[in-house]
This record gives sequence, C-alpha cells and structure tokens, in this order.
Amino acid sequence: MDAPGWPALGNSERKTDRSAIGRGVAPGRPDGRLVLHALGLRKHFGGVQAVSGVDLAVAPGDLRAIIGPNGAGKTTLFNLLSGDLAHDSGQIYFAGEEVSGLRPHELCRRGMGRTFQITSIFRRLTALDNVRTALLSHHRRHYNVLIPARRFYRDEAFGLLERVGLREQADKPSGILAHGDQRRLEMAIALASAPRLLLLDEPTAGMAPRERHEIVELVAAIARDTGLAVVFTEHDMDVVFAVAARITVLHQGAVIAEGPPAEVRADPEVQRVYLGQPATRPR
Repeated sequence: MDAPGWPALGNSERKTDRSAIGRGVAPGRPDGRLVLHALGLRKHFGGVQAVSGVDLAVAPGDLRAIIGPNGAGKTTLFNLLSGDLAHDSGQIYFAGEEVSGLRPHELCRRGMGRTFQITSIFRRLTALDNVRTALLSHHRRHYNVLIPARRFYRDEAFGLLERVGLREQADKPSGILAHGDQRRLEMAIALASAPRLLLLDEPTAGMAPRERHEIVELVAAIARDTGLAVVFTEHDMDVVFAVAARITVLHQGAVIAEGPPAEVRADPEVQRVYLGQPATRPR
C-alpha cells in the first residue's frame, strides 16, 4: 500500500536499476567503476553544518534524484560536487580519479556538466549561437580570433538543438524564448561539452506542471540513449517518482535514506522528516 502523500510510482519502478554497482561499495574507499563517488563530504557556514558527512555513489547511466526539504543542503552539495564551492573535508572522485579541489572548468573538461536553478544563457545570442559558443569552448577553438566563429560546428549545434526539441527555434534570440525552452537550451549547452555526468539543479524550476514532465522525460531519454549519468534535485515528487532510478534523501545536510523509489517512499524516517507525517508502523 502506498504511503500517504507520495505520488504513484511511474515507469521508473519497472526499469532496471543501473546504479546497482554503487551498492556494494566499501565505506571510505573509492570505486573506479563509478562515474561519481563522494566520500564523507562536509561543509559548514559559521555554526551551520550545511553538508554533514555525505557519501554518494553514482554509476554510469544512473538517473539519480536528490530530494529533501528546503534547507536540506541539496544545492550546497551540488556546489561541492561541481567545484563551485570548496568542501571542508571529504573526497570527490570522478571516473576513478580524485578531483577534490578542481575548479568548475577543469571538471567540465573531464566530463562533468551542470545547469543551475537560475537560467544561465547568453540572452542576446540566438539559440544556435549559444550552443555553438559552447562547442567552440569544448573544442578549444574560442581562442582563435582569425577565423569567424560562424564557420564552425553549425551542424553539431543544430543536432543538439534538435535533440532537445529546439531546432525550429535556432535563429531566435534566446532571451525571447519561453522559460521552458530556455531550460531546454541550457540542456543543449551542457550536452555540447560531451559530459559523462550531468548535474541538474532544479531543472523544472518555474515551469508549469506539463512542462516539468516534458523536460524530465527528455532528460531520461537522453540518459537512456547515451548512457549519460544524471543527478538532479527536484521539489516536485510526481516528477521524481516518474523518472528516477534511485533517490537520495537529505535532511539537515545528511543522507537519511537512499534506494529505489519504492524503498524510499516506504521509509519511515523519510515519511516523518520529508512529509511531516508520523512514521508508519508495521502491522
């Protein structure tokens, strides 16, 4: 029987759990089979422990949701993983190599992409030129001032826009695109760096319910088709349970539960903390 307050499980509950590699990881030891492995991450701001000893193991092809109440530490954890914020202690491994202390652009070069809660695009450029700019940077052609940029990567940029459903919007200034389309454009920009891991911080923020499901279904399709690992934060539980293969639950900076959607949904501590309900007692 479903726990009160949780949405019904979607197709993700019947999918193969591709993150099973991470289940047998010995505590405190990195596993080279994982695309991302964080061990004992901690971060405090003054007297507030924003992230408290978090372990996270993400396998290739995993579609992982990180959820928790406001202030649980989700965005801070993302900032630690992406190099936007230095952690106080712990280690971060990417594709078997320690990357603790690397800056965001260095991690991007290694194959870690990220989008943010607030839309981050060049609003005066067309959608096509936004993606082409990302491709120029990825291929290190942005330093060449002697050759016009428009000669490069047109087909590749069109292909990425088509992948996210924006080919018909290619020549429009990105600043006039609908919010949902700007989010799709961000996805194309992130994919231009050919990432092995994509971190999406609230990818559906500001979207209508229908758009939310469309964007996460797009993310799931990309992950399924390419083997890309995706870790995303999200407040909409309908979205989370519709697509996530595994869910990690944060509360007060610490992981209180992790596993397939059905296990997380039935976890008494998650029901108590996340939903504000008393724990369900077994009958």
